[in-house]
Amino acid sequence: MIRVTRETHQAPEDVQHRVAEAGGWNLYGEPNFRVVWGGSRLCWIGGRWVDHDESGNLIRSAIEMRRVPKYLPENRWHIERWMPAANYGTPEQWQELTTEVEDGVRIAALGPYPARGDYEHCFTLSDGRGEFIQLSGAACDWVVWAVQWAARQSRRARRSALDEREETRERRWDSRADDLLSDAGPAFGGADFVSL
Repeated sequence: MIRVTRETHQAPEDVQHRVAEAGGWNLYGEPNFRVVWGGSRLCWIGGRWVDHDESGNLIRSAIEMRRVPKYLPENRWHIERWMPAANYGTPEQWQELTTEVEDGVRIAALGPYPARGDYEHCFTLSDGRGEFIQLSGAACDWVVWAVQWAARQSRRARRSALDEREETRERRWDSRADDLLSDAGPAFGGADFVSL
């Protein structure tokens, strides 16, 4: 028997209400934004699954759909934004793009078509090192505001911001690499480095 144990939590009602108020509601009367615990948010994944016992011995292999945690890390709070069904294409497009074949068996790799839309990841609440931080209404308010602000920006402005961020990352990487190589001495490209 396979037993899966995962830590689950519910966001406090006042935080959920605060996030809903900040983000508004979708056409089904559900909040556009919500807060979920990583280990509590499950999604359908279809494919070949291989199960092993504690010693690593194969128990079984099966082609099937399973509900698995959608987000990593599982032990963090995640903010999701509702996306309408149109964002996933038509049911026919969804089937065409997400169906896989395993040993001649066709299986929906991402589960059934999200006819009522679905919630997608916006942000993981963690500190600068990726460590856990407590859930707070203020942090959630900021994330909702930032996502809504970004959505109001023109396509050109978003593209420009992404390009600028990538250029900054490259400059930082180049600077760190230069520092490391100059500290390594001649063997790794220090002062006696000659490029070909």
